[in-house]
Amino acid sequence: MNNRILLAVCGGIAAYKAAELTRLLRKKNVEVQVVMTESATQFVSALTFQALSGNPVQTRLLDEYEEQAMGHIHLARWASSIVIAPATANMIAKLSYGLADDLVSTLCLAATCPIYVAPAMNQAMWHNPVTQENIARLKQRGISMIDPEQGEQACGETGIGRMAEPASICARLIGDKPYLMPQTNVDSTQKTRGILEGVKVLISAGPTREPLDPVRYITNRSSGKMGYALAEAALQAGASVTLVTGVVNLKAPAAAEVVQVETAEQMYHAVTSRAQEHNIYIGAAAVADYAPVQIKEQKIKTQAHESTIILQKTKDILAAVALLPHRPFVVGFAAETHDLAVYAKGKLVRKKLDMIAANWVGKEQGGFDRDENSLHVFWHDGDKVLPMTSKTQLAQQLIALISKRMNEKMAAKIAL
Repeated sequence: MNNRILLAVCGGIAAYKAAELTRLLRKKNVEVQVVMTESATQFVSALTFQALSGNPVQTRLLDEYEEQAMGHIHLARWASSIVIAPATANMIAKLSYGLADDLVSTLCLAATCPIYVAPAMNQAMWHNPVTQENIARLKQRGISMIDPEQGEQACGETGIGRMAEPASICARLIGDKPYLMPQTNVDSTQKTRGILEGVKVLISAGPTREPLDPVRYITNRSSGKMGYALAEAALQAGASVTLVTGVVNLKAPAAAEVVQVETAEQMYHAVTSRAQEHNIYIGAAAVADYAPVQIKEQKIKTQAHESTIILQKTKDILAAVALLPHRPFVVGFAAETHDLAVYAKGKLVRKKLDMIAANWVGKEQGGFDRDENSLHVFWHDGDKVLPMTSKTQLAQQLIALISKRMNEKMAAKIAL
């Protein structure tokens, strides 16, 4: 149970959000202790965090009272998890190289519990290759990233770099519970509430766009409606949801963490870099199987009667997630125009999936850009037909079925 959180606050304008995060965690009956860098105290006072957390706040590594008892070691051992919010580019660099020259970096080096980092910085600093290399290095060491959001920044610029909202961070932190859920009746859409409590669900949705030139791109008819309905259904079931989405004309659920992408390559990296932090991955996106080998820098002129575009295979997201060392429960989708069961079962086995949801396209049975659909869901020793209904209700039914199958898989592991 993630009920003792050590919140480390670094110097940045987003430090004021850490106060709200403290309040939200305490509201969830989580015990919070706060440590601050010296620069953080220039933005928000230590007294503010002391009042909100109900605990003394530490700001110095070498404290004449605490250091006698090795206070930083005791703090590191006390915490069930550590979250750095906001995490500056400087602190991320320190952690990347294992430096320990202040209280926060020393605590992280001494910690044996999970560590979460919620970056906050100018958009140019975020995109700087050095920062991205440091972040990649931290991820390789098992540190979890709570990615920043896009929007207007305090400096007046707009882009990615705003610290995630406190409510999103809070949901992410308190969602880290064992994910063996209670059994549920999969035939009732009214009994899904709470069945994914404490579960972290990653969903990819919508189409990808593969550019040909600055004007044209290759895409497909996916509307993203099924993936977005699944995100909403998972949230209603109590899950913490991350939605990786292509370009769609849909409003994302407010409680979901949304990651915007465009190409298959971008979706691959967005999904595979997050998958091991989640308990379930549902690949509902219509990812392009092929992308142009060459992207023209200028608009292709329509001169010749015929034109040849050379395409290359894109990376297989589902197969890559299924091969991860700490893989989630993997659910794929298969949209077929013929031999639906044959192709779906083949994909299930070939890509080592836990489940696959297959649906017809180009027929009366729903599919792309429709509000209704039906699914034939397969797993290794069974299958179930979910008849034609609204995608909202279909998503609830599929979430319930995923919950049931995941329960059975976890119970089988425990029995072994």
